[in-house]
Amino acid sequence: MHASSSSMNGTGGGMGMGHKMMMHMTFFWGTKVEILFHGWPADSTAMYALALFVIFVMAFLVECLSQSRFLINKAGSNHFLAALVQTATHAIRVGLAYLLMLALMSFNAGVFLVAVAGHAFGFFCFASSAFHKQEYQKGFNNLAPPLSC
Repeated sequence: MHASSSSMNGTGGGMGMGHKMMMHMTFFWGTKVEILFHGWPADSTAMYALALFVIFVMAFLVECLSQSRFLINKAGSNHFLAALVQTATHAIRVGLAYLLMLALMSFNAGVFLVAVAGHAFGFFCFASSAFHKQEYQKGFNNLAPPLSC
């Protein structure tokens, strides 16, 4: 007798897994959620708070990497090395953004709010005019900051 493909790949509704986990398809409030990894943050409220902090930091870092210019090509600088650093920075930023997207797929309202707050605080620190003097030219195109994901 052969096992069906759905039970072999773990999509058999929790058969053989020892427990059933309800997967939410709408936003919900609560601390009993799995974010990114099986069993994390477990059933502890403290671990849920830590998970929210990690999500906040990840969103903040995405904004930091989106707005930062680590290497400014100057005359005589190694363009290949600069391109490698820019590529690595881009890869890290995109990887963090995808991890945030996967965390948001838990449909936990706390995760959503913390991710938005992390992005907003990162934008405030790195892209808004609060810490940088920016001169906006008159016109429609400069009313909003540039979009970058």
